[in-house]
Amino acid sequence: MDDQRRQVRVGLAQVDTRVGDLTGNAELVTRWTARAADAGVHLVVFPEMTLTGYPPEDLVLRESFAHASERAVVELAAALEKQGLGDVAVVVGYLAHTAGAGPAPAESMPHDDDRPSDANPRRGAPRNAAALLHGGEVVVRYYKRHLPNYGVFDEARYFVPGTELPVVRLHGVDVALTICEDLWVEGGPCGVAGQAGVDLVVSPNASPYERAKDDLRLPLVRRRAAEAKAPIVYCNQVGGQDELVFDGDSMVVSADGTLLARAPQFVEHLLTVDLTVDPTAVPARTEGRIGPMTVTRHVVSEEPVPAFDARPGTVAEPLTDCEEVWRALVLGLRDFIDKNGMPSVVLGLSGGIDSAVVAVLAADALGPDRVHGVGLPSRYSSEHSLTDAQDLATRVGLHYSVVPIAPMVDAYHSSVELTGVAAENLQARVRGTLLMGLSNQHGHLLLTTGNKSEVAVGYSTLYGDSAGGFAPIKDVPKTLVWELARWRNEHARTRGEVEPIPQHCIDKPPSAELAPGQVDTDSLPSYDELDAIIADYVDGDLGMAELLERGHGAETVARVLRLVDAAEFKRRQSAPGTKISLKAFGRDRRLPVTNRWRETLPTVREGASHE
Repeated sequence: MDDQRRQVRVGLAQVDTRVGDLTGNAELVTRWTARAADAGVHLVVFPEMTLTGYPPEDLVLRESFAHASERAVVELAAALEKQGLGDVAVVVGYLAHTAGAGPAPAESMPHDDDRPSDANPRRGAPRNAAALLHGGEVVVRYYKRHLPNYGVFDEARYFVPGTELPVVRLHGVDVALTICEDLWVEGGPCGVAGQAGVDLVVSPNASPYERAKDDLRLPLVRRRAAEAKAPIVYCNQVGGQDELVFDGDSMVVSADGTLLARAPQFVEHLLTVDLTVDPTAVPARTEGRIGPMTVTRHVVSEEPVPAFDARPGTVAEPLTDCEEVWRALVLGLRDFIDKNGMPSVVLGLSGGIDSAVVAVLAADALGPDRVHGVGLPSRYSSEHSLTDAQDLATRVGLHYSVVPIAPMVDAYHSSVELTGVAAENLQARVRGTLLMGLSNQHGHLLLTTGNKSEVAVGYSTLYGDSAGGFAPIKDVPKTLVWELARWRNEHARTRGEVEPIPQHCIDKPPSAELAPGQVDTDSLPSYDELDAIIADYVDGDLGMAELLERGHGAETVARVLRLVDAAEFKRRQSAPGTKISLKAFGRDRRLPVTNRWRETLPTVREGASHE
């Protein structure tokens, strides 16, 4: 290595935080910084808003919380120094609260100032921030420039955008700070960094998981690395937070787009990469106003680190689609239960595919001893419903009991006359009441087992099978439920384990068993067809004409759309569940319950035909 080149070992601490736990999250940063120091890391990057957890939602609006976050980042810098970790530069996300009033902008493109607004007279400016800590001090603070306001993100509601891009010289290497959405914007902070001249860009992230999102991130980071003319260090959060689950998938990409290192998904992990930069390769290093941002430069140390033998970075093997989804659902369920301090879960085991998959997910997440299944047969339950449920419980090793509901249903009927759908739903409500009673009695959280297809068309009984505190497969279409069941059994076979899901649960026609001989296809199209329409209408927001152009039958589309629209009031009352799709029901899709708009068949012009 010649005198001009500089080396630096960077660590990406892909950690699982808890929203609101400032003390616990600070301790988490300290533990992982110590690991980084043991690994010889000079600069360690943590995810977006590590100290507060992400997303903190309306906690941002509490000045007490914001001020506590500000104190926490200063105290963390001092604590790291006190524990002998002050020589490691630490980039950590937190909630900042700057002086003066400042409105959250109405759109995702940020304003260039923080002037007070009569329409939004807040007493301070909350910021999505990252700080670089070194030597017991907060060296610089960066405020996120681009605030996403789409999908599950409401950052324009909460934060004031930043206008400054700090560049820190560490061991002779110029490091620029950005945060998450800043990478998704062409010509944003990475473009400013490229014009200013830097050696490295670090990006703390809290990027929620959805299917195949890991395939989008690498091309994105490559584009920003080319724009910055420097390597990008992309450190993402891992873990579950209410409906969201974060998969990690942290990575480092060189200026020419080479993937240098990539972390595994869905686990906490310290990813390290050794970088060598040549300061003479950057033709000019400027500061001051560049486009909408002001570049500032700060020096921590000019002296390069002593030369060391660089190690190649590790690149984690990608997961298959089903394994990726399964692990997302397991992590989302585990963190919801454990972060909320719940000891165990209970669910109704019907012998059907949905409750079977939820039971195995719960056992994988919590261990079978924390899972309690209950068989609740009615007069219409088939013999195989009980035997399949018992078989699954034996295979998985979870607790199982049977409580027949026929006497209770008969008692209701002796007091009030119910027929048709009302009588069918009574059975589901009796089951829901019993399960909630067991939940209260023993402290279990009740899991509801409805899938996305059922939730979409309202095929669940309000206060019956929809009752529960968490819905693990709420965002999983029925066809994917079957795929996951087959994958989980195959996964067990390859490991020499007992297949957890009885084959009969997978093979038999789905049925609510609320009436004699009932099957789902009595009143619904096939699930292949139904799920395709739901994906286009719910996830894709396609209208009637576009749905017909996709090849869906007009009568079937009209019927499905009526069901989806009419079930909105049910979905508003449903339990949260892990998001895995482009658009999940809940915070991702917000339609009015009281709503007269309905999709109609397109008008056919004279002389035209529509098949």
